[in-house]
Amino acid sequence: MRKLKVAQRAMERAMLGVSLRDKLRNEDIRSRTRITDIAQRISKLKWQWAGHIARRTDNRWGRKVLEWQPRTGRRRRPLIRWRDDLARHAGNQWMQVARDRALWHSLRETYVQQWTCEGL
Repeated sequence: MRKLKVAQRAMERAMLGVSLRDKLRNEDIRSRTRITDIAQRISKLKWQWAGHIARRTDNRWGRKVLEWQPRTGRRRRPLIRWRDDLARHAGNQWMQVARDRALWHSLRETYVQQWTCEGL
């Protein structure tokens, strides 16, 4: 996430013709370009996709991948899965919470804020 944020700021500076030597704050550059922060956009899309997968009733691959467990019972990588991150914010029963669209939508903004601040 950090690399994406750095790349986005570099592109915004290039769009404005501003260099690092000008020592402009990132907030000032962001207000000029009016581009959404990449971390906020990614976290919002992640939350929406998780809700979409949780509400599905068919048995397609997206849900199977989300619920997959290795045969050995041990995971090597990635240490934190998507569902671990979602469960940390919405509770272990996050798939049932996602079925209530209004509740899921209300939790999204706090998730985006938390995810953006932590820089996951």
